[in-house]
Amino acid sequence: MKIKTFKKKRSNLYELTLDNNSKINLYDDIIIQYNLLITKEILDKDFQEILQENNKIESYNIALKYINSKLRTEKEIKKKLQNYNKESVTYTINRLKKEGYLNDQIYIKAYINDEINLKLIGPQKIIFNLKKLGFKEKDILEYLETFDDSIWLNKIDKYMTKKINTNHNLSSIMLKQKILTDLINRGFSKEMILSLLDNRDILDNEEIYLKEYHKLYKKLSSKYEGEELEWQIKMQLHRKGFKE
Repeated sequence: MKIKTFKKKRSNLYELTLDNNSKINLYDDIIIQYNLLITKEILDKDFQEILQENNKIESYNIALKYINSKLRTEKEIKKKLQNYNKESVTYTINRLKKEGYLNDQIYIKAYINDEINLKLIGPQKIIFNLKKLGFKEKDILEYLETFDDSIWLNKIDKYMTKKINTNHNLSSIMLKQKILTDLINRGFSKEMILSLLDNRDILDNEEIYLKEYHKLYKKLSSKYEGEELEWQIKMQLHRKGFKE
């Protein structure tokens, strides 16, 4: 097939018009590799090979653009290239690794640093999230274990202080339970949380107690009265963790 024209579409992509008036898009790497500018001809025996090699370059360029916006994992790249054949995806992954664009250690370090500096999240949640992205636990721990426990303890302590200072409706017992549950869900170890929580002298706030008392009184006074009303209020307050 003779090549009638070369038309530049993007910086590295050209539209070729063939002598049968069909058009194909080829990357400059392929044009140079097969000497098409000089010969101005695509041999029939080379046509499928050229399309396959072009497909590899296309998948690579798409992945490179995708990875330049932010660090990506191999798993994310493969998902992005799910419409490309296995050979093109393998070529792209290997080339990105060789050129340093796809590096597990760099990604893990950047991810952990961001999570520590920008979020209230503990080590167990970080491990869980990175494993979901396809990383091995031993590689995650290799960097995560370079951080001192004081970093996690400081995060826990700040969270506790904030929750205690902004508590408006919980008893001391329920507040401690909520703090413990919240921090466990955020990936901090129970032992580390309790090491600080057990040393916190959290007392019931009289104002909160009275607020809950009056709320229950208003709710239950339509059903009960006298001693029965007081007993029902007391039971409800006990369930909420308040002590007399």
